[in-house]
Amino acid sequence: MSRPCGRFLSRRACLGILAGGAAFAQGVSTRAVKPSLRGKPSGLPFDCHFTDIAAQAGLTSPVIYGGVDRKDYIIEVVGCGVACFDFDNDGWLDILLLGGTRFEGTLDGGNRLYKNNRDGTFTDVTRAAGLERSGWAGSVTIADYDNDGFEDVFITYWGSNVLYHNNGDGTFADVTHKAGLEQAGRVWNSGATWIDYNRDGHLDLFVASYLDFDPERIPKPGASAFCRYMDVPVNCGPRGLTPTGHKLYRNNGNGTFSEVTEASGVGSIKGRYAMTAVAADYDDDGWPDIYLACDSTPSVLLLNNHDGTFRDEALERGVALSQDGQEQAGMGVGIGDIDLDGRTDLFVTHFMNDTPALFSNQGKGWFEEGSLRAGLGVETRYVGWGAVIADFDNDGWPDLFVATGSIYPELEARHHEYPFRTPRVLYRNLRNGKFEELIEEAGPGVSACHSSRGCAAGDFDNDGDLDLLIMNMNEPPSLLRNDTKSANHWLKVKLIGTKSNRSAIGSRVTAEYGGHKQLQELTAQSSFYSVNDCRLHFGLGISSTADLTVRWTNGRVDTFPRVAADQFIVIQEGAGITKSEKFKRRS
Repeated sequence: MSRPCGRFLSRRACLGILAGGAAFAQGVSTRAVKPSLRGKPSGLPFDCHFTDIAAQAGLTSPVIYGGVDRKDYIIEVVGCGVACFDFDNDGWLDILLLGGTRFEGTLDGGNRLYKNNRDGTFTDVTRAAGLERSGWAGSVTIADYDNDGFEDVFITYWGSNVLYHNNGDGTFADVTHKAGLEQAGRVWNSGATWIDYNRDGHLDLFVASYLDFDPERIPKPGASAFCRYMDVPVNCGPRGLTPTGHKLYRNNGNGTFSEVTEASGVGSIKGRYAMTAVAADYDDDGWPDIYLACDSTPSVLLLNNHDGTFRDEALERGVALSQDGQEQAGMGVGIGDIDLDGRTDLFVTHFMNDTPALFSNQGKGWFEEGSLRAGLGVETRYVGWGAVIADFDNDGWPDLFVATGSIYPELEARHHEYPFRTPRVLYRNLRNGKFEELIEEAGPGVSACHSSRGCAAGDFDNDGDLDLLIMNMNEPPSLLRNDTKSANHWLKVKLIGTKSNRSAIGSRVTAEYGGHKQLQELTAQSSFYSVNDCRLHFGLGISSTADLTVRWTNGRVDTFPRVAADQFIVIQEGAGITKSEKFKRRS
């Protein structure tokens, strides 16, 4: 068996492992992992109950993405992300659902923006907002790139990406050309994230791409070993197709951007089928880095050199490959502090017959993969996409959530054990380094079967617990309302930068409560191609107060002792707590 790539292996040794693993012929990486034996159920009550209320909330339009019963091209199976954000600054989360199209026929889904009516329902305001657009949308990243107080939207596509400027009056303007972000040709862009990589207070933009896709040149299903799975003809790729490069754009501070791909070192990252991009300070040096989950190729960890350049150290630091040194189908990325040690951990989803990866940060950006030790090896049946680290029951310990769904609708007819639509999975944190899989126990919203992709966590009804928004292929989305019955406390924090970028992307909050310390960092993309609620949510368990430390993107540190629980607060850089609000719990 190959030795794992981690902090104790040289780069040469890691590259040797890569060379050995690259000979696997099938189109998507999978390690053929058999599920681990399930331990005895903990018997602990789970105080969350998730119910899908999308239909009654008005989210009834299907998300069109490729064929239904068969998918001839890989672009039809990847799907897209979702976002929860407050586009009109009324204090309530609105919803952005990306969408795709189909090669056959004229059915276009397009993107949809839903305004929160504050009563459990939403209104489609896409046309009035100016966000109508058809095509193959991929990922979304949201932040206030021009520091005017309103969140702007960047969406990647197969083809031309688009930057929408929030006009502050409920409408958006396409400023892609004006901003210098137009792109020639039909690049299949994938993950993207806002990041203030030079800490000048202006958000820059990182954009990844997946592979060179031209339907006129792509082989048909079954044409080669890259186009078969379990002896069933399926769409080809990603292996066997050509990976493409990634781009970094520097914010000029005047509404325009300059491409700095080569000068920054980003251009040196080649040969990777890149998916979700998550910017955060992984090595705790005060400068934002970029983790890039890659499909069937080694993932990337771009560490910030503090001089406008990056270096990839994913291999040495243990986040490029599996624990046994094999490539995996990296898709979604959850980010959070799962063991309450004040460090940023990663949760990465993969293909079927494999486990998700749980990368525990050992300090200064050195990671150890511990999915089997944590109990995540009990589930290898499903293809994992959206990934969230969040405390759903407010007990003070973050849990794990995965949105799942197969990519091969053709497979189920011959292999009934691999259905196209599969349940979601929630892993409850047992507080001892282990997690317990919950499906039916978490409610019908979790156990329901769909072929899902992007998902985002946010408190849509402002009741003090986290709900979930999920994209379903060729179906309406799911909106999982979390009805938490426990008396656990919580605290919700919104950051507003002044000298730092106004969205405070890259800033972090550390909450200390009941002898524990939990770190959360504000990101502009995570899960799978998606954007979570920018209000950082801390479950506090039985603690009625928390001591907060805010480290702003530019390095400034502010402290706030004994902040009362069960409220939403706004912290402005240099001004302290400027707003507090009590939320009404659901009965």
